[in-house]
Amino acid sequence: MFLELIAVIVAGLAGAGAMMLISRITGGRVPKWLIPVAAGAAMLGTTISSEYSWFPRTADAMPEGLQVVQTAQNTALYRPWTYLKPYTDRFIALDTANLRANSDDAALFLADLYFFRRWGTVQSVEMMVNCDTGQRADPAFGDGGAPVWRDTDAQDPIVSRVCDRG
Repeated sequence: MFLELIAVIVAGLAGAGAMMLISRITGGRVPKWLIPVAAGAAMLGTTISSEYSWFPRTADAMPEGLQVVQTAQNTALYRPWTYLKPYTDRFIALDTANLRANSDDAALFLADLYFFRRWGTVQSVEMMVNCDTGQRADPAFGDGGAPVWRDTDAQDPIVSRVCDRG
C-alpha cells in the first residue's frame, strides 16, 4: 500500500513536470491551470491502473499448485469508473498440490483454501469436501467434534475443483 502511494505521488509529479515542459516548449501558451490538472489526471490514472492490475499480478505471482477458484468483483460510488467495468478486489485460491483424501472414505477430501483481499492479509482455511454428496464443511471448531456440512449448488467452484482433483 505504501509503495502504491509513492507511485501515485511520483505519477503526479511526472504529470505536472510533463505539462510544465510542454508549457515551456510552447513559450507559455499553455494555460497554467493545466499543470495541476495533468498532475491529478496522472495520479488518477495510476490509481485506476493499480486497481485493475492487482488481481492479474497477484494471481500470476502465486506458487505452482494454487489455482483461483472464485473471484469477487466490486463497484463503488466513489469510484465511478467501476460501474463501467467492475474490478476484482478479492479471490479464493485452492491448493491443488496438497489435496488430502480421507483414508476411510474415498469421497472425502481436505483442501487448503487461501483468501486474498486487495488491502488485506492472506487468510488460510481448511475445508472438507464430500464429492459424493456435493457438500462442504469447515473442520469442526478445533474441538475434535463433527463438522457441520453445508449443501452447495451443482456449480460450486470449490467443490467442483476439489472433486476434479484440481
